[in-house]
Parts: sequence; structure tokens; C-alpha cells
Amino acid sequence: MSEIPIGRQISVYEAVGGQPFFDALAAAFYRRVAADEVLLCLYPDQTDLGPAARRLALFLGQYWGGPQTYSEERGHPRLRMRHSPFEIGPTERDHWMIAMNGALDELGVHPMAREKFDGYFAATAEAMRNRD
Repeated sequence: MSEIPIGRQISVYEAVGGQPFFDALAAAFYRRVAADEVLLCLYPDQTDLGPAARRLALFLGQYWGGPQTYSEERGHPRLRMRHSPFEIGPTERDHWMIAMNGALDELGVHPMAREKFDGYFAATAEAMRNRD
């Protein structure tokens, strides 16, 4: 492992260990989705959540400072547009947050990174709501 120069600011992506962290986070999240009837019904292919987990992992890695793989493969993230076909209300938002918080808990995220993730995920989950 190489040392990070003193005084150099690093991205969250680097701080949590890069793409392997986001792959593990997405896997932990989607294990919870598979067991949650409210969330699972939002997925067109409920028998294979692997592609959705990969997309989430790539998106999160990119968002937090990693490579632009998500955009190279899928274009601009456009989260609102991509989620608009699905009815997402307070119940779905809350189940999503429970699943993501459980995944973060499982991985034992450092408190400084966890604070950043908590703020981002809460705001984003609310922004995806398209019904009351």
C-alpha cells in the first residue's frame, strides 16, 4: 500500500478503499432489497438484482471520486429521470434508507465517511420521491 502524502486531501472514494468498498456496499444493500417486499417490487427483474447492484456500485464509486465508469457505460446519471417510472413515496424512501443504513452498518464505515454518506443518502432518497 502506498502512503498518502501529508496535507493531500483525498476523496471519499480513496478514503474508504476504492471500488471494492462500493461493490461490497451495493452487495450488502441488495441482499436487503431481496428480503424487502416493498423495495423488491420496484425492480422489473426481481430474480436477478446483480445488474442493479453493479450499476449502484459504479454510480456510487463515481460520485464519491472514483473512475467515470458509470457515465462511460450509461451516460449521465440522471437519477430523477431513471427513477421516475417507479412509484416512490415515503414508504419506499424509508425502506430504502433502512436497507442502505443496514448495509453501511454491516461494513463498519468510519464515522467521518459515514457522516458524509448519511447526509447524501438522506437527501438523495428524498429527492427520488415522486409521490406522497
